[in-house]
Amino acid sequence: MTVKLRKTVTAAFLLIALAAGGVAAQEGRENPFPLPAELEPDVNFWLSIFTQYSTREGVLHDNRFLGVVYEKVPLPEKVSRRERQRIANRRREHYKQVLQSLATGKRDNLSADEQRVLSLWPEDVSNQELSAAAGRIRLQLGLSDRFEAGLRRSGRWRHHVEAEFARLGVPKELAALPHVESSYNPEARSHVGASGIWQFTRGTGRRFMQVDHVLDERNDPFLATTAAGKLLAYNYSITANWPMAITAYNHGLAGARRAMRQFGDNAYADILRNYKGRTFGFASRNFYVAFLAAKEVDQNQQKYFPGLVPDDPVDYTTVRMQAFVPAEKLAEALNVRERDIALHNPALQATVWQGSKHVPQDFELRMPANMIEGSLSELVANLAPDTIYKEQLPDLFHTVARGDTLSEIADAYSTRVSTLVALNGLSSRNRIRAGQQIRLPAAGPAPAVVAAAAPPAAVPTDDSPPPVAVVADAPPAPSVAVLADAPAIGTAVEEVPDETPGALTDQLSSLMGTLQSSLLSDPSDYTVAADSSIEVHPLETLGHYADWLGIRTQRLRDLNGLAFRTPVVVGQRIKLDLGTVSATDFETLRTGFHRQQQDAFFRDNKITGVKEHSVRSGESVWILALRTYDVPVWLFRQYNPDLDLHNVRRGTRLNFPVLEHNKKS
Repeated sequence: MTVKLRKTVTAAFLLIALAAGGVAAQEGRENPFPLPAELEPDVNFWLSIFTQYSTREGVLHDNRFLGVVYEKVPLPEKVSRRERQRIANRRREHYKQVLQSLATGKRDNLSADEQRVLSLWPEDVSNQELSAAAGRIRLQLGLSDRFEAGLRRSGRWRHHVEAEFARLGVPKELAALPHVESSYNPEARSHVGASGIWQFTRGTGRRFMQVDHVLDERNDPFLATTAAGKLLAYNYSITANWPMAITAYNHGLAGARRAMRQFGDNAYADILRNYKGRTFGFASRNFYVAFLAAKEVDQNQQKYFPGLVPDDPVDYTTVRMQAFVPAEKLAEALNVRERDIALHNPALQATVWQGSKHVPQDFELRMPANMIEGSLSELVANLAPDTIYKEQLPDLFHTVARGDTLSEIADAYSTRVSTLVALNGLSSRNRIRAGQQIRLPAAGPAPAVVAAAAPPAAVPTDDSPPPVAVVADAPPAPSVAVLADAPAIGTAVEEVPDETPGALTDQLSSLMGTLQSSLLSDPSDYTVAADSSIEVHPLETLGHYADWLGIRTQRLRDLNGLAFRTPVVVGQRIKLDLGTVSATDFETLRTGFHRQQQDAFFRDNKITGVKEHSVRSGESVWILALRTYDVPVWLFRQYNPDLDLHNVRRGTRLNFPVLEHNKKS
């Protein structure tokens, strides 16, 4: 698809997405979720994982050609995880030896196992392929019990999901995605900080929701569904097809676009089979085919799970809080338990139940109608004067989570790193530890004995590489009964069985992969090309490049023939000197910089929609973005990634995200 045609398709979709009944407008079109013949074995594999094998068993298979399944491996529940791992490894080693024997060219006098393994491959399979296959044997845990439980749970929110997707112009079939992500478990948490039924990472979630230490809307299935619909519509506006939009949901838009440029926009099979992006591992390669399998089961529930009865949706009544109220006092006024409020309002963070924060003003409280005696609105309106407050409780402490840095903590609480160092008696601004309590300015100076305490074990901060995880600010309060690392379905793709498998995103184990997980919605390519050049993006300067490369700025000017004081221009290509720092290290620092900038922006703002603008004579893209629509250039470019900012003509259609400032929680 040409860039011009893709823009036309993108503009058309955005118009549909802004109108009610967008799904109906897509009816009659060709299948939005194609299944190339080459990928049918992969879909069938996931169908069997979702419907035939439970979490008490796994299958040994080839991790590239999923139709090659060697054996079902029983995994007893009453043995240790280590013993289950030994069982799997013994069988894996057995098949490795069988494949290595066949790879020598042996075709006569085969044992029964050798004959069976050989029959799994095409008749003309080469010795080289068999040798490679010996190193590709992996164990996939079965998921049928989790999938069935997820189908039951999905009934609670299914009507809402389909209604929201219809409103946003998103195909209702995408309601099957949470089966792959979380098994429709709102308590699901992944090891890279993804949360809720849609498994939003912190950075991506903040684009469309409020995510802080008081409210984490990712955990509310209703709010997160609206955000997921917006994200999927945005992905589609960039990729112009659903297979890659879905792949981007897991792998990120930048990686999806690189794959499309290399193989072609619609070369789904080639991309999923052959693309070798650095973080395009098993999880990303299988996300779309796993979705197709989940969609098949989701649409034919009785076929695969006869007698299954989905949960009924809860009949809720809601009210918007007009003041800040302690959770304890709110529970008393409603004559319910705090845990009841927590169960039906999962966006409220642990700080609320621990008493360090009030239920925030403007929060939409949701309670089952049959749990409340009388009118919820009247009960809240009649709260005693001494139980309501005009202001939130001040932040006194921050619990350090894995991946936190002092600079990020300071930014989040509108203070300075030097202030935190002084308040906490830290010997270094670069060393804090997970679980440590950081005293904030509102708490005042620490007692001398605390200030003099020896610093705890080190965790890299400001001057170290960007953090390797995005995680919640505070642990869940025990009284709320929220499960950390709750099992996610379909996404249990560990090399060995795990009782609490995380989401597919957990497979992105490298530093770059983890950084990418917080920039999934950024289509910008921050990689270094084979010729050691990069494309200049907004916010970047030669000074940044020099710092990340550990060289002088003048060296870059000389290398690129740039006169003194000549600035770099967005879209320009710059040659790098990689003599001191590797391309990978440069990309890590560069991605970390943009992640920090975007995280800071989305702490205060969220995207509520998209507005299309047709350029008129005399208009400037820069003026439109910064003044008319009040959108930073870097964000505008993310919504128009193929646009040449320096060659915009009259009639060009531009997409501007609509921003809303987050309310103080």
